[in-house]
Amino acid sequence: MLATVESLLGANKIRVRCIDGVVRLARIPGKIKKRIWIQEGDIVIVVPWSFQTEKADIVWKYSGPQVNWLQRKGFLKS
Repeated sequence: MLATVESLLGANKIRVRCIDGVVRLARIPGKIKKRIWIQEGDIVIVVPWSFQTEKADIVWKYSGPQVNWLQRKGFLKS
């Protein structure tokens, strides 16, 4: 599910607004945390937890050209 990073909360937690309109608390797994820097306003893919839907894990961060492509194809508004 596509999401936009709203705020960094510290440690490996961030607040994201998903494409379905729900604001979730997302966790950055160690594999991504050590390789990719995530900032406010970035577009990411999250997977909501099956037992707590208000929480999610980050799976992927889109780069600038990838975000532009998503906007051109209509997956993102603005």
